Amino acid sequence: MASINQRTGKIPFRSTTMAMGLLLYCCLCLNSCQPVASSATVGSPNGKNHIVFHIDAEGTPMYTVVRDQDTVIAPSTMGFDFKDQPSWGKALDMVKVVQNSLDETWEMPWGEQRSVRNHYNGMVVTLEETMAPQRKVEVHFKAYDDGVAFRYVFLEQQGRDSITIMDEHTQFQLTGDHTAWWIPGDWDLYEHLYNTTRVSEIDALSKQNHPDLAATYIPENAVNTPVTFRGDNGLHLVLHEADLTDYAGMTLKVDNENLSLSSELVGSDRLGHKVKKALPAKTPWRTLQMADRAGDLIESRLIENLNEPNKLGDVSWFTPMKYVGIWWEMHLGLSTWDMEGTQDMNTFATLGKEQTSTAHGATTENTKRYIDFAAENGFGGVLVEGWNTGWDYWIGFEDREGVFDFVTPYADYDIEEVNRYAKEKGVEMIMHHETSSAPRTYEQQLEAAYALMQKYGMHSVKTGYVGKIIPKGEYHHGQWMVNHYRKVLETAAKYEVAINAHEPIKGTGLRRTYPNAIAREGLRGQEFNAWATDGGNPPEHLPIVAFTRMISGPIDFTPGVFDMSLPTKPNNQINTTLAQQLALYVVIYSPVQMAADLPDHYEGHPALQFIRDVGVDWEQSLVLNGEVGDFVTIAREERETGNWFVGGITDQEERSVSIVLDFLEEGKTYEGRIYQDAEDAHYKTNPEALVIAKASYKKGDVISVDMAAGGGFALSLLAP
Repeated sequence: MASINQRTGKIPFRSTTMAMGLLLYCCLCLNSCQPVASSATVGSPNGKNHIVFHIDAEGTPMYTVVRDQDTVIAPSTMGFDFKDQPSWGKALDMVKVVQNSLDETWEMPWGEQRSVRNHYNGMVVTLEETMAPQRKVEVHFKAYDDGVAFRYVFLEQQGRDSITIMDEHTQFQLTGDHTAWWIPGDWDLYEHLYNTTRVSEIDALSKQNHPDLAATYIPENAVNTPVTFRGDNGLHLVLHEADLTDYAGMTLKVDNENLSLSSELVGSDRLGHKVKKALPAKTPWRTLQMADRAGDLIESRLIENLNEPNKLGDVSWFTPMKYVGIWWEMHLGLSTWDMEGTQDMNTFATLGKEQTSTAHGATTENTKRYIDFAAENGFGGVLVEGWNTGWDYWIGFEDREGVFDFVTPYADYDIEEVNRYAKEKGVEMIMHHETSSAPRTYEQQLEAAYALMQKYGMHSVKTGYVGKIIPKGEYHHGQWMVNHYRKVLETAAKYEVAINAHEPIKGTGLRRTYPNAIAREGLRGQEFNAWATDGGNPPEHLPIVAFTRMISGPIDFTPGVFDMSLPTKPNNQINTTLAQQLALYVVIYSPVQMAADLPDHYEGHPALQFIRDVGVDWEQSLVLNGEVGDFVTIAREERETGNWFVGGITDQEERSVSIVLDFLEEGKTYEGRIYQDAEDAHYKTNPEALVIAKASYKKGDVISVDMAAGGGFALSLLAP
């Protein structure tokens, strides 16, 4: 099989020829699922992508990924370490290969597009150890036009009913020192800024102990997924995982010298292992998305396709919506989460040091003010944080079990009256459950909390897990917490409740199986702009996020801030222009989009019209242009109305883009309104300078737009 230069990571040209030669060889070897030789292959429906699997002379399982006759992943090994039994990954025979394929179309009940094609060629390779205990393991491979994936299935073993995995050793041997966009392999959160380096320069350990992070643990030089790469030949790659079920989250350990990554599972210090599963047991899919054009990464639905179909059936009780809420005012120091105003939300970091008010935000009167604003402007929901008892005591306590009560409101919040008033106004209340990372307390109250929501007709909840996990020794992304997040989803579904999770486990496409998994945070969000000690999110942040974090699913980023200067936070500001804040409603996808700023900042502002108009549920989505970390432009067609919305954002560089409206329907004239940076706009010096222009557009028209530094544009195209 192909050899790799371990210092340069390069594969000789003859090696790619050898890899492709295996395709013919393997086809000759396969014969109606009978015992086979040591190689097998499967190719994508369009013939571009191939997975070549083989057993080397020592019986080690290895795979190679080839695209258009170029090796993308060089020969890479597979293996596992177990507790109380030998490691797996040597002295193996390939005893059977079964080829399969599927071409189906399924419908997203909500999402970036209505119709999704799931088309792949696959194979299942059965491996058996040549020596005792002669365990059998299946490796399932799928080759798509937009990438490849594989997972392990551990079959039943005589005398054992379960396996305990100490670690997984799945290697991804890169073929060059690619440019990488990465965050460290933190076992507790994903709220780091993205870094842009070569693979050889990745240094995750240097990102330890960030003063603004509530819980962080980076044990080694590893990165979290999804992680995005671009080779010098222009090929884009994303490594991630799909269908994370009853398993630990996967980070990727980095070998800087050999340009190799390998799976490193999040562990449990409390239980002393990474994963324990009953047999037969399957792992999540290990995924590699590939694209010549950066925008194709965003359009890929590979992650969702690798998950099981919808288990919940009709979820029409959840309606995608825009919402407002009592949230940003606390980050600005204008009100507090707790009723007495005695607890800074974040004494673990630097938040709250500029707190100027002791007024409770979640009062009946204040909530009604937000409900009125939502009703007047067509917003579907109102979120209220700080409504329930417990906020007075949750920060600074090592043992936070039993602190929060998810059914008892503070005395100044009349939950009955608030929900009556909201219903009268045609607005739905959105529940908030901050667990303070005490998931056992939350689980004890799940049924009662969701029954309360059902009583009042609330169908979505924003959950939170700020801080270190209790019990001590568990991490946000370990198997124990993965199972907790799943329990929350399944329990919520019984009460027709959808989950928007903050401080979550990563998205792995489970929204297909459980469509009540509507959104999650899982990144450095908008609130960092209000209090981070490093000055907030830089302009390149979201042009990176669109090609990294967004690959894993919907993001509750909370866009729409109009007052960029943050006068109550003299050391902070929003590092975008107002035009970019509008564009984010199109670029950063979520079926629940917050208008995050204060109602007072929206009143009478002409830019509010775009937030009123923009959709949240899409018939189709198209990435018109973009480069990772630089800029991106996305167009989306709203379901049912035929309206189109286009958003573009850029980093700290000024850019000009031309948009060809060839996606519009032939023969129709659309009423257009464009919101773009003024000539003198700049994210630092003049962020709110905005020009709004109206025009009529038809299919084939070309629009040229200048984006300021840190800027963007938003375009509404309303169908006749």
